[in-house]
Amino acid sequence: MEIAARVYLWGILMMMVVGVKGWTGEINGRVVCDVCGDASIGPEDHVLQGAEVAVLCITKSGEVLNYQAFTNSKGIYTVAETMPESDRWDACLARPISSFHEHCTQLGVATSGVKFSYSHPSGYSHSVRPFVYRPTSIPLYCT
Repeated sequence: MEIAARVYLWGILMMMVVGVKGWTGEINGRVVCDVCGDASIGPEDHVLQGAEVAVLCITKSGEVLNYQAFTNSKGIYTVAETMPESDRWDACLARPISSFHEHCTQLGVATSGVKFSYSHPSGYSHSVRPFVYRPTSIPLYCT
């Protein structure tokens, strides 16, 4: 009886391991302060640490997943998840939520969000174009 139970449990374990194929996806991007508000990245601009970004994804199975990310000291945010291949991301929307920088808090023009389909194989990353904030008042040296 003990041998039969072991064989049965081993069979169940093998079905679980072989039957489910894992998939890992990653989304990243950058958040920048456009100091002069000129819609171009220049030497006066800098990355924003602590900026909040939301990423909303729909999976192949139709489930909606909502992620929250904050930028690191290099202004980069990352969202990653491992899931069954059948539940992998199909399409996503990344959008800026807020900047906690004391001067650069106004969301730039045309940075309300980026929609994209996610067709990368497991282990690959999708990079989103930078989200831009600008200061409430432009410094004099910009004019």
